[in-house]
Amino acid sequence: MDAVPIWFFLLSAGLFGLLFGSLANVIIWRVPRGESIIAPGSHCPSCESAIRWYDNIPVISWVILGARCRECGVRISARYPIVEAASGLLWLVAAATWGMSIQTLFGIGLFYLLLVLTLIDLDHMRLPNSIVAALGVIGVVGVTVAQVTGEPAVPLFVGRGLLDTPLAYAVSGVLVGGGISVAMAGSYALIRKSAGLGMGDIKLLAVLGLYFGPYVLMVLMIASLLGAVVGVVALRRQSGSARARIPFGPFLAAGALVVALWGPLVLDWYLRLAGVR
Repeated sequence: MDAVPIWFFLLSAGLFGLLFGSLANVIIWRVPRGESIIAPGSHCPSCESAIRWYDNIPVISWVILGARCRECGVRISARYPIVEAASGLLWLVAAATWGMSIQTLFGIGLFYLLLVLTLIDLDHMRLPNSIVAALGVIGVVGVTVAQVTGEPAVPLFVGRGLLDTPLAYAVSGVLVGGGISVAMAGSYALIRKSAGLGMGDIKLLAVLGLYFGPYVLMVLMIASLLGAVVGVVALRRQSGSARARIPFGPFLAAGALVVALWGPLVLDWYLRLAGVR
């Protein structure tokens, strides 16, 4: 049997990503509200009419309908096709990065759930335990596969000269991610008398340790840098004594994406900057 052409593999990944992007919109809307993602089926939140399959084609249906519900005419937010397109792009990027390997499956799982968590955190300032737990289960399965078969799966980024087995790598990552975030949250609360990191952020960092081992510290550093930049901009724009609340989950997701895709380059750049290389 001939190998699957790479163009077909990448195209399939992108299309499946678009389809699952529609599900991502359902998860983002329903999970924070305690609703089932299975029933009822997709429906307009305004008139509650069921959405027909041909009105639920990712991106295309939104364009054809003119961004309005077929039944009641209420405007449909542009975020729906944006999330679908983002999901398709992330699936495509994962497929292009890891190719036809089992790592692609775990990379897709990581990117997809981080997209979902990012939007929920932006909307509700919290990271649902169920989705963080799902990300953890995928990570544990990946570590188990790598440990048992010897094939690369999870962690997604393994640096040189650190630890010998996927299991040791993952456990150290959970300890580093969870331990450092707890220490940071405690120190911030002690000094500022207010919460810095939420429990959701702490749990997410620990789970990301499964995927990046001790290099989850790189994820935290990048997230902190991005968060600091956005925080400074927000402070300059705010008026009066009101303090802007900025969710940290999206920055952790961005940091994880950077390390997953360009971890070796970032690490090499940092070591050269520090004069180690």
